[in-house]
Amino acid sequence: MSQQMQYQPVPEGAPGMPTPGHHQAARNGLGITALILGIIGALSGIPMVLFWLAGPLGLLSLIFGFVGLSRVKKGQATNKGVAITGTILGGLAMILAIIGIIVTVLAVNKAVDEINKQVNGSQAQPKDGSKSNKTYGPGDTATYPDKGLEVTVLKVAPYTVGDIASGHTAGNKAYKVTVQMKNKGKAAFNPALTQIKAKTGAEGRKAEQIIDGKIGIGFDGSIAPGATATVDVAFDAPPAAKALDVEVAPDIDMQGVYWKLPTS
Repeated sequence: MSQQMQYQPVPEGAPGMPTPGHHQAARNGLGITALILGIIGALSGIPMVLFWLAGPLGLLSLIFGFVGLSRVKKGQATNKGVAITGTILGGLAMILAIIGIIVTVLAVNKAVDEINKQVNGSQAQPKDGSKSNKTYGPGDTATYPDKGLEVTVLKVAPYTVGDIASGHTAGNKAYKVTVQMKNKGKAAFNPALTQIKAKTGAEGRKAEQIIDGKIGIGFDGSIAPGATATVDVAFDAPPAAKALDVEVAPDIDMQGVYWKLPTS
């Protein structure tokens, strides 16, 4: 009996490759994803405060867009325009995110500065333009540029205490201190909360303020724009005191300024 040889047909094409007539589905998913993420990222970047969302979405859109374009180049995808648009929108989202970060940082720094001003108070500087930490002497003027206010403390003068007085110790000396404020701002300034204090001696002991009915205890009324107000206050000091260290704080939100005033 003869034996017939049977041959199996060999598939056409190389192993792993589709046979003729078979079409592989286009892999357009990454391009579409890039477009969607790019749109959301770009829209998120417009308010600027959403930079934290726009940045990551833009980065993902760029990555998916480039991979999608790579697939188009290899013939695996057909949505070249979609991938390009997603990539462009991803780049736009990244740019908007960077702008948002810059704007936010600047806004935060400005807010912190305003808070520090409120907490620390408005700072004064010498009117003559010298360093702000200079030692003020008799007749020197300190200015608060942001408040439009100038403060001047004149030299110390001996003061004769009235018959009925508080704050004066027998055997001590009394000194009068004259304080002037000039309002160079556009609105009236109320000096009702002005504090005038003094210390004396090497140990910086408090000099009691003298009140006897003859000398003022503070400013009265408001200071109109362009006007100047003057007040005299008296302090008690030991006979050996060579100087008074006077502090003037025009308001609770303004830092005090110190004058060293010789008593003789």
